[in-house]
Amino acid sequence: MSDIPDDLDWIRAAPEGEKGPGPWIEIAFGPGDAVYLRETSDPGNVVTTTQKKWDAFVLGVQAGEFDHFAELDGQGPVT
Repeated sequence: MSDIPDDLDWIRAAPEGEKGPGPWIEIAFGPGDAVYLRETSDPGNVVTTTQKKWDAFVLGVQAGEFDHFAELDGQGPVT
């Protein structure tokens, strides 16, 4: 993908102390307000968004807006 900068500093979102290949989500902040996301199992598939949209998503996660998608204690998604 030619529009993805080659020199991005990818940050892996893995649980503390976790080793191995994942798959994990990685994020990189690019020039301007570009934010890039990818999964370690498919690093060539990169999703691009804006800093404003990323910030809104993070606020939503912190507010619990996506908790119903989470598997808590192996019990499956919260309904």
